[in-house]
Amino acid sequence: MQRLTAQQLWLLVGLTLVWGINWPIMKLGVGSGFPPLTFRALSMWIGIPVLAMGLMTLKVPFVIPRGDANQAYKHWRELLLLAVFNMFIWHGCIILAVTLLSSGRAAILGYTMPIFSAILGATVYGDKLSARGWLGVGSAASGVLLLLSHEFGKLSGAPMGVLLALIAASTWALGTQLLRRTSIPVATLSISFWMTVLTAIVMSLLAVVFEQARWRMPSGVELASILFNAVLIFGFAHATWFYLARSLPPIASTLSVMMIPILGVFSGAVWLGEKLFWQDWAAVALMVVAIGSVLWPKKMAAAE
Repeated sequence: MQRLTAQQLWLLVGLTLVWGINWPIMKLGVGSGFPPLTFRALSMWIGIPVLAMGLMTLKVPFVIPRGDANQAYKHWRELLLLAVFNMFIWHGCIILAVTLLSSGRAAILGYTMPIFSAILGATVYGDKLSARGWLGVGSAASGVLLLLSHEFGKLSGAPMGVLLALIAASTWALGTQLLRRTSIPVATLSISFWMTVLTAIVMSLLAVVFEQARWRMPSGVELASILFNAVLIFGFAHATWFYLARSLPPIASTLSVMMIPILGVFSGAVWLGEKLFWQDWAAVALMVVAIGSVLWPKKMAAAE
């Protein structure tokens, strides 16, 4: 396995913290009836200038190379495909799932993505998983099942929330595999920017069609949640994830984020009073095994 650089490690830590605590923050944002698709669209439109400032500061070009007409069409078609599977379906489905499930359980179901991605990579794309890789996948899957074991009765009463979260996770897994193999010759930040713009347009159209009658001014808590998502999720976390997904080996990038649902569960317990069980604590140990199995460096060969 590739060893993380210091930059990758700090980005991973920041990503874990931001994405982890965002699950109860999203619940606070939409849990009192604020339209969820509108919540998502507002967060994106406010976050796009933040992301744009990041590109300008780092001197990353916005332009998607055109070339001839056929090449330009190919690049934009591929960008649209990446946006569909990495963002359109994920953001639409998961924000609706958060309104139907507890924030912690939505996080757990959403982060079955690494399991889907690892299996998809091995069976469809020919990625070779070592014994350590399969150990990581098995540990992560066991952790997810443990966390859900005492929730099956409740989840059976909210099948739409479960279905939406699993659709979001599986399509995100496919999107991650497609992103690793993209042929668009631009920086990851540029791809992230245009995917966010396209997704903001789609979420806005859906909000107009399905939620316009429910529009109202957000409360203070709802506005704070929107701003958190705008600046830290769309201005930082998504770009960071896309960078890690393209720069790390497939199994390492996916299983390395498995602490996020754990943080989501425990932050939801602290902020929202969501009850914890022994399975939550046992799952922490399994997630640590999953992460360690793919990120812990192999022993250096002894010098001759």
